[in-house]
Amino acid sequence: MKRRAFLVAAPALLFAGEIDAAEARVSAAPGRVARVRLGKAEQAPKAYLDGARLLVEREPNEWVALVGIALSAKVRSTLHVEVAYAGERRETRAIRIVSRRYAVQHLSVAPDQAELPLEQLERYDQEREHLKEVLHTFTESGPASLALRPPVEGRRSGTFGLRRVINGMVRSPHGGMDIAAPEGTPIAAAAAARVLDVGEYLFLGRTVILDHGQGLLTLYAHLSEIDAARGATVAPGATIGKVGMTGRATGPHVHFSVYLNGNAVDPAIFLPPAAKPAA
Repeated sequence: MKRRAFLVAAPALLFAGEIDAAEARVSAAPGRVARVRLGKAEQAPKAYLDGARLLVEREPNEWVALVGIALSAKVRSTLHVEVAYAGERRETRAIRIVSRRYAVQHLSVAPDQAELPLEQLERYDQEREHLKEVLHTFTESGPASLALRPPVEGRRSGTFGLRRVINGMVRSPHGGMDIAAPEGTPIAAAAAARVLDVGEYLFLGRTVILDHGQGLLTLYAHLSEIDAARGATVAPGATIGKVGMTGRATGPHVHFSVYLNGNAVDPAIFLPPAAKPAA
């Protein structure tokens, strides 16, 4: 199956990522975005994956759904997108999950650094449930653009999908991109948005989550300061906080995540390519 980059029609944006596509079946890897063709219709269809609404965009000649594929999706499995058109018409589209290699890092650390103290487990569970609910937010109005700007300029120091093995125990893969920058550097909103959530978490530290519409969210973590209020609207590039190392961070950086239909996907798909280091 031929692999290709695709154009998003609103407004003529070249996606940085590559997506496998076919007429009747789409293939995509964990952590990537599948482009599912929905055909022509007078009104926008509604599309769902496992009950979660999907971002639907109009291209010149048809509607398409953009589907975030979870990092936990099993290779060689098939996901089913349910499509509801105006009236009683219902259809299903299939997404075949293909493999993609992500880096693995083996670490040995002191036991007290590898595990949460018992007294923090309840707080961690509460935070996890809260974030799960927030990250599945869906608002009807769509994003003005699918092109995102980097929250800060800096070295992309932590790659999406990296799986750490700590003291022989496999941990969850890295659901974002780390961008190193000096502490106190202003952090910019990646696009126009509503401030969906702000808070301080055990692992993420001070965090801001923005809602760009139709299930497209961005998350900024380890901030030293938060300069955004829940419910406020922000313009592209507006300062929402400052780089820090709160939570579990070993140096100043911003952990930047992109979510689509509740799943973390590679931010590099939406960002311009990183600048190459000077020779």
